[in-house]
Amino acid sequence: MLKKRILDEVYRAINTAIAENKLGQMTVNDTYKLVTETPKNLEFGDFAVNVSQLARSAKLAPPLIAETIKTYIKMDDVEINTIAGFINFKLKSSHLATILRDVLVKKQNYGKRELKKEKILLEYVSANPTGPFHIGHGRWAAMGSALANLLKFAGYSVYQEFYVNDAGSQIDNMARSIYLRILQLNGIAIDFPTDEVEIKKYYPGEYLIPVAKDFCDKYADFYARNKDIQVYDELEESERNLIKNYGKRYMLGLQKQLLNKLNVEFDNYFSETSLYEKNLVSKTLDSMIEKNLTYNEDGALWFKSTDFGDEKDRVLIKNDGKYTYLSPDIAYHINKLERGYDKLINIWGADHHGYICRMKAALSGLGYSAEALEVLLGQLVNLKVDGEAVRMGKRKKMITLEELVEEVGTDATRYWMTCRDINTTLDFDVELAKSKCDENPVFYVQYAHARACSILRNAYGEVVDTVEKTVKAPAISESDNITFNALLELAPDEAFAPICSADEQSYEATKRLLLKLEEFKGLIESSAEARAPYMVCKYLQDLAALFHSFYNVSRVITNDLALTKARLAVVTAFKTVLSSGLTILGISSPERM
Repeated sequence: MLKKRILDEVYRAINTAIAENKLGQMTVNDTYKLVTETPKNLEFGDFAVNVSQLARSAKLAPPLIAETIKTYIKMDDVEINTIAGFINFKLKSSHLATILRDVLVKKQNYGKRELKKEKILLEYVSANPTGPFHIGHGRWAAMGSALANLLKFAGYSVYQEFYVNDAGSQIDNMARSIYLRILQLNGIAIDFPTDEVEIKKYYPGEYLIPVAKDFCDKYADFYARNKDIQVYDELEESERNLIKNYGKRYMLGLQKQLLNKLNVEFDNYFSETSLYEKNLVSKTLDSMIEKNLTYNEDGALWFKSTDFGDEKDRVLIKNDGKYTYLSPDIAYHINKLERGYDKLINIWGADHHGYICRMKAALSGLGYSAEALEVLLGQLVNLKVDGEAVRMGKRKKMITLEELVEEVGTDATRYWMTCRDINTTLDFDVELAKSKCDENPVFYVQYAHARACSILRNAYGEVVDTVEKTVKAPAISESDNITFNALLELAPDEAFAPICSADEQSYEATKRLLLKLEEFKGLIESSAEARAPYMVCKYLQDLAALFHSFYNVSRVITNDLALTKARLAVVTAFKTVLSSGLTILGISSPERM
């Protein structure tokens, strides 16, 4: 990675200069942090390192510091000069040819990192199976899926899991709502309560009507058995469980269908109910009691979470004997670690911020490392339709994720949901996401890929002249194409010579594009470490812009066969890296648009 290589060499040169007492009063104990940047004025060079901050320790003028460090830098493939406190680096063409060759040889493996030992369990979405996904779920789905792809590309072993919250009061509320719809379908004049407290026990959305209809079709004798009962809680437990289990399966099935449409694939759907069936919740709480992590007060069982940095102690079992949400969650996270995973990454909504400390406290108390848990908090999505914000919610008519995907498509949904830092609120402009213009980032990036494919088709395939109604032979014949592949066997300077001899504007555009391709390797490492797929989006937009600039000043198919093949190699390398980036984001790479 060029930027890192340059920075490492500057650090080495500084240490050597200090050892020889050439940097004034500066010592090896002085602290400083330098970065490799791209100069605003490209005439200065391709990269620059500002060493002016060293003047504070060295007690020397920045220009003298830069010039001194320059004398200790050993890089044969770059030209080095200094301006003020900057050390500027200009790459020789041989290095650009090496970048091009590296991409062409490694193809889809370009930028991939070596396999790491750390095993990651990535949990995301984990919605209650009580209703359709809302827009926020779409952001977690796109972000989680893209992050999994990114981490895998960066060499991590990643297991994707969806935690199904299929136990608790919300499931009873769904079943209660389905039963009311069953009664309505059988002609009973009953409606949802209007009382502010009672309505919270229901999901009055119309999305449960098809569920009730399907239930009645499959269990035709259910109503006949219970026609004298109009209150859900008065049903036999077996009858309530029948509705609950059916409702869970039905809604989870719909959720899986939508995730499949979004190209989101989980390795496992982990049922909360299974924690109770295997007695994992009670075993976890028994372990906490044995380790003196709990106490009883007011008839409830409390976790001493303040002993581990939490702001207050937390209830595990309420005074009515029911578990709080925390109890099964602790058992679930312990189960993850006991399955052999080194790092647990969860994507939660921002409203779960306070939950992090208590979960880490539980892990610490039970003898696990709190650092094993990493939580990414996602901010809200503001959906804009025709310039107006749209609110979502299960308890009234809503704009669902499925409706959004139907409106703008899978690619646009995934890209827009991923293109911003998860810590920032996302404004999703539906009309712009649907548009075919440069302002729509996903269209802009995909169009660059389609343009590259068009260039390659025109080079290697017959070209139809629609005006003269004739068919022209391919610009690159089969024998020439073999020669093009032989570019990889040429010395870097020889392979790149035709581009170097072209006009300066084209050469500079080609250089900018190739240097951006080289950044892909560093991007994979930095974005994976930061858990930031949005950095891939930003990179692809910048890469597409540089390709469009290259295309505008560089005629690819020319009468000069050597130049044509060299530029086609650049187009092929661009297409390869762009496609890899889109694949990481879970977005298609169209060949025609």
